[in-house]
Amino acid sequence: MGLFSSKTDVQAFARELAGRVAKRYPPELDKQAGKRPSVNRLTRIMEDTCSAAVEFRDQHKLGWFGRARLGNAFKWELTELGYSTEFVDFATEAVVVHLSRKASAPAAPASGEH
Repeated sequence: MGLFSSKTDVQAFARELAGRVAKRYPPELDKQAGKRPSVNRLTRIMEDTCSAAVEFRDQHKLGWFGRARLGNAFKWELTELGYSTEFVDFATEAVVVHLSRKASAPAAPASGEH
């Protein structure tokens, strides 16, 4: 995958990822304190968002620059959709933290097992 197609892919995925968030938690609700989803629902939305980002990272073998580009593009997409700065920062941080983690290693056998 070339540098330019990678940039395009990352931008398109960031737009798609922000769109997924918007379907489950529209920006209009973010601005109305009484209409916000429960903490559990918001957690599920962000877990699904982060999982999708990690899957994209693994499929496209994003390095640190690609991960940074994805995080930044996701942040701008959320901002353009009209989310509050507080939510944009929260969601972006969650995605960036998950993208920065190493792929999970296979589980080690419990002690005593061979």
